[in-house]
Amino acid sequence: MEVQIVTVQKPDDVNFILGQSHFIKTVEDIHETVVQTVPGIQFGLAFCEASGPRLVRYSGTDAEMIRLAKDNAMAIGAGHAFILFLKNAFPVNVLPGLRTVPEICRIFCATANPAQVIIAETDLGRSILGVVDGQKPLGIEDEDAIQQRKTFLRKIGYKF
Repeated sequence: MEVQIVTVQKPDDVNFILGQSHFIKTVEDIHETVVQTVPGIQFGLAFCEASGPRLVRYSGTDAEMIRLAKDNAMAIGAGHAFILFLKNAFPVNVLPGLRTVPEICRIFCATANPAQVIIAETDLGRSILGVVDGQKPLGIEDEDAIQQRKTFLRKIGYKF
């Protein structure tokens, strides 16, 4: 077994969701779920087919997000992995809907942070072992930081 690290390539302000599914139907089901959850959303989705022709299947509503999804899916190359890039949208808006897609087995991460995917490769194929999402903490929040967090969440409309 060989362990590799694949850095997710994306602009700083773009969020993505990385997960694993089990069926080619994933591409259409995720597409439908995302557009029903956030009408007008701009996104790109790619799915690594694990058997048959073993193609990267894709869909989306934004050419740049679709390109990012296809490029990153090829770099990750793990069977039945999917990667969904969101433009001007946040994972918190689509994660509840994604959790209802029957063939989704796991969500590894949802982030805009710099991220690395830890891959294991064997003679059979590739697997996602885990994800490094951003950097390690520098300390523990104090009372000022708690207040800043609460103020920020209310400013952006996630808490009242």
